[in-house]
Amino acid sequence: MRVIAGEYRSRLLQTPRGMATRPTSDRLRETLFNVLALRVEGARFVDLYAGSGAVGIEALSRGAEFCWFAEKAPAATASIRANLSSLKIAGGYALEDRGTRRLLDEMLKKPRAVEIVYLDPPYEAAEEYRATLEFLARHHAELLADGAVVVAEHSRKQPLEASYGVLQRTRVLEQGDAALSFYAVS
Repeated sequence: MRVIAGEYRSRLLQTPRGMATRPTSDRLRETLFNVLALRVEGARFVDLYAGSGAVGIEALSRGAEFCWFAEKAPAATASIRANLSSLKIAGGYALEDRGTRRLLDEMLKKPRAVEIVYLDPPYEAAEEYRATLEFLARHHAELLADGAVVVAEHSRKQPLEASYGVLQRTRVLEQGDAALSFYAVS
């Protein structure tokens, strides 16, 4: 796996060993960032269920102002730390190693409007998708900037709902077995 574009272009990224973490493919990340292209520069980005951190690191490489990573699997958080270290990224990020809900709860205590939220829980964890998207919808005024986009990577065979509270799906892109559902506040 590698960084696709930007400051860290073509640099290799470490992924956690084993099958517990399913990294977002280079091709799917490229598709994602082609869609988000004009939104990333200067954006505040959140990478939930971050795995190796490849998506958030790609955002930083492309000029995101700040990235919050949330991941609780020890092997995955070790990969995120190793990737940030190998790229010599010393600031502009925060890593919450107690998971997504903990990060979102912490962000509510010190509201920061973010422009892009990306979530990629294990495909089979339907409850994680629902709970996270509903949480973001309930707290959109505190967490999401005007015009923010929320993107969920999921299995193409397990489509997500068209809406979660005020979050309405605006687009779905399918690539192989994966899909990206884009949501915006209605």
